[in-house]
Amino acid sequence: MTLFELLVVMMIVAILAAIGIPTYRYITTSSRLSGEMNALLGDLQYARSEAVREGEPVTVCVAGSTTSPYSCAGTGATSWQDGWVVFSDLSDNQTIGGTDAVLRVQPAFTDGDVFKSNQDVSSITFNREGFAYTGVSKVTLTLTDSSGNVDYTRCMYITESGMMTTTSHSMNASCP
Repeated sequence: MTLFELLVVMMIVAILAAIGIPTYRYITTSSRLSGEMNALLGDLQYARSEAVREGEPVTVCVAGSTTSPYSCAGTGATSWQDGWVVFSDLSDNQTIGGTDAVLRVQPAFTDGDVFKSNQDVSSITFNREGFAYTGVSKVTLTLTDSSGNVDYTRCMYITESGMMTTTSHSMNASCP
């Protein structure tokens, strides 16, 4: 093997690395954000189906505590990245009480991503017909990665009818 051959191989490896590393970073970040968005979407769909199945309100709230005893963070807490709690809300007051059963708990994100409600919504309650009560007509939850790069931004829209859709900034420019 000559020095020239070694330099050619090193140059090819450098070119492939220059192309591959940014693509790898995009794929891993995009995959992580999709997983986080799908975790909340899945828990919201579960809460809606449980409310319809049981005929009782089911609430998903920003977690005040994701360890027992579980609690909701309360009004004005919009940091969904801190985790959330899904519970049967028999008292229909968006707080976990003595007769309410905790159904699922999502711990806080550990990677620095930010998941916020644009309308200061800290809980979503589904009634027995599957309609969502949030206090506003349409909720937008925005997920951004820790770098703040708008290319990774994801949005979830929840209407009063209980319909949920997700999109990314690249597919919908109105997603902040």
